[in-house]
Amino acid sequence: MTTAASREREGQTMGGDSLLVRYLNFVKLPHTLFALPFALVGATLASYRVPVAWPSLGWIVLAFTAARFAAMGFNRIVDREIDARNPRTAARELPAGTLTLRQAAAAVLAASATFITAAWQLNPLCGWLSPLALGWVLSYSYTKRFTRWSHLVLGISLSIAPVGGYLAVAGQWSDPWWMLLVLATAVATWVAGFDILYALQDRTFDMAQGLHSIPVAFGTEGAVRISQRLHTLTVLSLGAVGWATGAGTLYWIGVAVAAVLLLYEHTLVKPDDLRKLDAAFFTMNGVISIAFFGFVLAERLLRRGA
Repeated sequence: MTTAASREREGQTMGGDSLLVRYLNFVKLPHTLFALPFALVGATLASYRVPVAWPSLGWIVLAFTAARFAAMGFNRIVDREIDARNPRTAARELPAGTLTLRQAAAAVLAASATFITAAWQLNPLCGWLSPLALGWVLSYSYTKRFTRWSHLVLGISLSIAPVGGYLAVAGQWSDPWWMLLVLATAVATWVAGFDILYALQDRTFDMAQGLHSIPVAFGTEGAVRISQRLHTLTVLSLGAVGWATGAGTLYWIGVAVAAVLLLYEHTLVKPDDLRKLDAAFFTMNGVISIAFFGFVLAERLLRRGA
């Protein structure tokens, strides 16, 4: 059997051969940084209505991390045969044999149970909604087999994070009612936009395998344009959230910073040059989510001290 050590390791993975490291790489745990800050953005916005208890923040982080572990792990299980055929992903844990299918399935089941348990610890609304949220995020794994819009399904999956964070604290829908919808739209379009860029590197492979994606359907240039338009909608949606919540100066600075970083991200990826794609996908999107949350939190702390 070919070992992972004899193959080139995929980007954003940790070194080491322990079982823990293999599990962390199995779900690319560092990618949790992409959307976890937006779950905390939702919780921060809800704190204007209801005080936030420290235990609630812990349960929010646990619920989100467990849900993402379950979703990514399930995706790896569903795609294990496809990953084995793709040179870029052949060194992943299941194709390489460093994790067994039974180990992977057990981890996904444990993470799913942890997510539902954490959701019930927050409040009954989150508890009742948790199976629906889990079902949606798991279903994403099959979409590239039949629709080019799988990137949007992924985006909607991660857009559950800010909505869940808000509901975990407030225990009720937002006022105005559309605020949470545009916040979810911001995250959905942000994630879909960068996932389209990430899918550019697999366009040739996906075409050969009969898989669907925006790059396959619209070509490299068309995919980049769609990603740009989605990210424009991201910024507009963040602005709408600020207008709905009566946000202060720091929030708007956060929106401006996110817009500049998204613009910079698109300068890193050109239709005829994908060499900087890894930096655009991982580094910039992690910075965007953390930076925006930082400004939202700073605004909240400033108002608290006023």
